[in-house]
Amino acid sequence: MTAIITPDICDAHPEVQVLDPIFVSYGGREAFCGPIRTVKCFEDNTLIKQAVSEPGEGAVLVVDAGGSHRCAMLGDMLAELAVDNGWSGVVMYGCVRDVDVLAETDLGVHALGAHPRRSEKRGEGSRDITVTFAGVTLRPGQWLYADNNGIVVAEERLPLES
Repeated sequence: MTAIITPDICDAHPEVQVLDPIFVSYGGREAFCGPIRTVKCFEDNTLIKQAVSEPGEGAVLVVDAGGSHRCAMLGDMLAELAVDNGWSGVVMYGCVRDVDVLAETDLGVHALGAHPRRSEKRGEGSRDITVTFAGVTLRPGQWLYADNNGIVVAEERLPLES
């Protein structure tokens, strides 16, 4: 796979959108990319578990968790499910937990912060919808590229040079 270097992507493709630099990288995979699939939920990770239990096929799960800092929406068990089912990464507009385990997991994980409390399980939220956070509107099917420099979004898969 070609190296994902978001500064180079921005230079070669000035049309990409760049998410505000509010995310921290927690996953063991420092650089990742894939087509976007979305979940929108607030302090309830039921639909996140449902999504990562399905074949990811290299996709990135983008979660609009409302920017909540009151609980974690992803931890070690859901991250392992995501790896087992072929997801490339998760971008969480919310918090994660089990960060020491996440750092050893072969999954890209960017989130706003860490929180030890787990979320509720009420089955609320939506999947595969357009979400907006961090200054960017993200739609299923767009391509997301992330590394330790930031997160960029393109309308389609970009031809990256090796």
